[in-house]
Amino acid sequence: MIEKILIANRGEIAIRIIRACKELGIKTVSVYSDIDKNSLHVGLADEAFCIGPANPVKSYLNIKNIIEVACLKNVDAIHPGFGFLSENSKFAKICEETGIIFIGPSYKLIDLMGNKIKAKETMKKAGVPLIPGSEEPIDTLKQAISIAKEIGYPIMLKAVSRWRWKRYQKNI
Repeated sequence: MIEKILIANRGEIAIRIIRACKELGIKTVSVYSDIDKNSLHVGLADEAFCIGPANPVKSYLNIKNIIEVACLKNVDAIHPGFGFLSENSKFAKICEETGIIFIGPSYKLIDLMGNKIKAKETMKKAGVPLIPGSEEPIDTLKQAISIAKEIGYPIMLKAVSRWRWKRYQKNI
């Protein structure tokens, strides 16, 4: 059973998580940056800990600091909220390796769904209906126009990281 959760986020999402935890009788630990020290989520939590300066890269995205606080405060779980570390498979994996419950999908699932081409391929194999589109990354405007004419408008473009695509192709 989860008795104490660290909330690795700020603002409204942290407040909502704290409120839900209080209703469930779960203790909360808020983390905050220097600039957020007077924020509502800091005062509402059972405990609060500063994890760095205002720059989110040095605070809310600082995995090392967040894990250290989680261990120091002896939490059972970490709730990432949304944004920040919620879709970071490395963070979810470190939580698992540290024996801390990551409240969200497994790191394997985050990694899988983070690669749009791989995610689409997985859903297709599972029989999930898909909207028409390309099966591989589009390299040129000419390709994009050709596919758009094929499938019809309106269209939506999603970015795919080239290094992820190349890494994925090597693993096929």
